Amino acid sequence: MIGVGLQKYNQFLSNNSVRALEPGDEALVTTLELIKSSFAFMAGLIDPPSSVERLTLKKLKTMAEVGRVLVIGKPVIACVVATPLTHALYLGKIAVDPSMRGQGLVRALIEECEALAENLGKNCLELQVRIELVQNEKMFAKLGFIKVSDDCHLGYDRVTEITMQKPVC
Repeated sequence: MIGVGLQKYNQFLSNNSVRALEPGDEALVTTLELIKSSFAFMAGLIDPPSSVERLTLKKLKTMAEVGRVLVIGKPVIACVVATPLTHALYLGKIAVDPSMRGQGLVRALIEECEALAENLGKNCLELQVRIELVQNEKMFAKLGFIKVSDDCHLGYDRVTEITMQKPVC
């Protein structure tokens, strides 16, 4: 039975492989919708509010120019924005369609980002998790990310987010 599950998973991923969107790709529209809907639950939960509230299609297109907007599915069911920093490949706007959670999509995106980081000569992946989102921190820890710092947003005198990194071999 385990072999059948693995076979279905591998078939699922092969039919929904990770791809990078170009700045003019029409799929950026559904990607933006996915990000906004996936982050909507945070309204009123996190302080300060998420930058997703200010995310526009124009900004997402710029993110595709500066870094990579990686997605899975047609239509898009999972995404991550990967942006090169001097010391790492930064991952943001990670979103998965709620009906597709638990299918290994974030893992597939992270693996693609690891390969991208290696190609760019980066030693690690980096992301930030809001302090209130303990489940997200636990999920990323299971994927090999470790907490490297407590951080606070400008104007706050308390920890508002943590930075996590995953070494790239």
